[in-house]
Amino acid sequence: MINKFLYPNGGSETYMFGLGQQLEKMGHEVQYFGMEHEGRCVGNRVEAYTSSMDFHSGSRLAKLTYPLKTIYSSEARQKLRLVLDDFRPDVIHLNNFNYQLTPSVLLEADKWRRKSGQSCRILYTAHDHQLVCPDHLCYQGIEGHPCEECLGGHYVNCIKHRCIHGSRARSIIGCAEATFWKWKKVYRKLDVIICCSAFLKKKLDTNPDLRGKTVALHNFISTKKAPDVEKQDYVLYFGRFSKEKGVETFAKACKALPDISFVAAGSGPLEGKLAGIPNLKNVGFQSGEALQKLIAGARLTLCPSECYDNCPFSVMESLMYGTPVLGADIGGIPELIDAGENGELFESGNADALAGKIRALWGDRARLDAYTKACGKTRFDTVEAYAEKLMRLYQG
Repeated sequence: MINKFLYPNGGSETYMFGLGQQLEKMGHEVQYFGMEHEGRCVGNRVEAYTSSMDFHSGSRLAKLTYPLKTIYSSEARQKLRLVLDDFRPDVIHLNNFNYQLTPSVLLEADKWRRKSGQSCRILYTAHDHQLVCPDHLCYQGIEGHPCEECLGGHYVNCIKHRCIHGSRARSIIGCAEATFWKWKKVYRKLDVIICCSAFLKKKLDTNPDLRGKTVALHNFISTKKAPDVEKQDYVLYFGRFSKEKGVETFAKACKALPDISFVAAGSGPLEGKLAGIPNLKNVGFQSGEALQKLIAGARLTLCPSECYDNCPFSVMESLMYGTPVLGADIGGIPELIDAGENGELFESGNADALAGKIRALWGDRARLDAYTKACGKTRFDTVEAYAEKLMRLYQG
């Protein structure tokens, strides 16, 4: 398993750790390669990892070298080779690797299997649009809307719109990285690209080097039993408080419905947008059992994303815990919700449409109760079922 972070950091790490543990239960040996970090919780026999790269708090000298290191990493190739020579894997499964590890690891993986004569499959799980969009979100952060201008390899648009953190310098680096690896045709070396939504597959298929390698397979979800709590009269949003997640639209809907109670759980740069709304309670970042109880106790949860969310865990978790979802009709969200059965969809970015849907559901308790009951029939792959499907891709 290759991933830039080898400690709990986000969705791709949750996916990788859960899958790795399941493969070990099935009798397979799993080792990991990525960056060294004080929080690293998995590894490899030869203890070979790349140096940590912290774009936000690294030293000034280190930051001067980052532009080149984010495009190509000889260190990543050398360290990975040590692991491959020792472990001799049958499968190399990549997750997030751009910028910190760079696609250099894919060059080395392919070179190793050719020179060693080892029959080794190379797969990649796409958690986002990184292979076709330098910013990985297909979203113009400054202008605040989805964007597909880079699809087809037109990466200069990333500089034009300053897509990466609103910075022209960072966007130049992102454009250079994407252009260099497009020229090297590095992604042709992948045998399979696993896309966590059919929507993502469609976007990746715009690249001829990826087309024919992509497979749509929704992420797995834990089968933890829903908390035994009674439904309470509130609507819940949980996740990052940011523009691309639709937090501004959510805040407008809350203000338009003063007689309905809302709860927000999370953190992020737009937290201030949620302040001063009398019918909205911000409980801050929540996790574990506290978050599970919040989800299970809500009448309805919201997923108001305004970027191309592919397989948001918040939607899957809500439905598994018996709470209907009102989701934006964008990205892979519609693939997860059976509209009219366990939830509904609304026009992404339209606060009036969101408020109208909430009002209609809140005033029709029979329909909302029917959606709640239907959630019990919702089924996503367990990690066991997902791993079985993955084995067929591993074996080719």
